[in-house]
Amino acid sequence: MINQTVAEDRHMAPVFFALGDGTRLALVQRLVGQGAQTASRLSENAQVTRQAIIKHLQVLEGAGLVQHQRHGREVFYTLKPQRLAEAQAFLYGISAGWDRAIERLRHIVEPDQPNTDS
Repeated sequence: MINQTVAEDRHMAPVFFALGDGTRLALVQRLVGQGAQTASRLSENAQVTRQAIIKHLQVLEGAGLVQHQRHGREVFYTLKPQRLAEAQAFLYGISAGWDRAIERLRHIVEPDQPNTDS
């Protein structure tokens, strides 16, 4: 069972790797708040170079979190909200599993308490 779950969820590893870097996380936040942006625009007020921003965007794109579209000479980057939704659902599943485990433990430790499961 656990090996099947690991195999099914392994596709999420690149997402969490990509989001595990502060610069990339800040890029995602900027794209959420400001919509489609060029690398030049995203590098404004950043503590890294435009080239570094482009490399971070490539990691985000490789994880399926960002896509780019060329308009003339400019390349605009946008978020792919479906991939963020998948990450959120993955984390929700983990959280729900912990909630169930804690409830089972509570019934072992306090067996006389009424069941609050709905």
